[in-house]
Amino acid sequence: MEKNKSKITDPERILTLANFISLIRVFLVIPIIYYLQKPESTLILLILIIIAIASDALDGFFARKAREVTHLGMWLDPLADSIVIVSVTFYLVLLGTFPMWFFALFIIRYASIALPGLYFINNTNFVNSANKPGKWATAAVALMIVLHIFQFPYKEYLRSISLWIAFILLMISWIMYIKRYLVEFKKI
Repeated sequence: MEKNKSKITDPERILTLANFISLIRVFLVIPIIYYLQKPESTLILLILIIIAIASDALDGFFARKAREVTHLGMWLDPLADSIVIVSVTFYLVLLGTFPMWFFALFIIRYASIALPGLYFINNTNFVNSANKPGKWATAAVALMIVLHIFQFPYKEYLRSISLWIAFILLMISWIMYIKRYLVEFKKI
């Protein structure tokens, strides 16, 4: 079982810099989708995506540095990641440039992790946290999204590699979450 390096230091606190950064990431979806519709705005779109990706690293960094790791933050960070990923990939699916099966898999995986997580938050003292393969999968999905939006040399080859890396990491992470949940359900 993975040890949680981000010990909850301020469980009930809501207004923290880290939580604010996570919320900013959610609201970045609006300009990202807007600029996806404007092919002439590639630089602005790239900057917004870089900010969204960087904010994913920064929220956890600030939470640990300020000793403000909260229950809300442990829930909000992966939720913000999923909102950004689902929104952007859904738009790309509508354009026909992103694989629908991967989008559907991501939704099913997220729901099967989030719903038991909500149950545990409301009925036990267990608060789930992200696992390493899940964090790596999020990074791989972010790379895959970038490769689906922008032109790169060997774009199709890189898309395929990033897709399968993300898929494998998502599956490993999903199995780890399910195992963790099964252990927690046995305690009830």
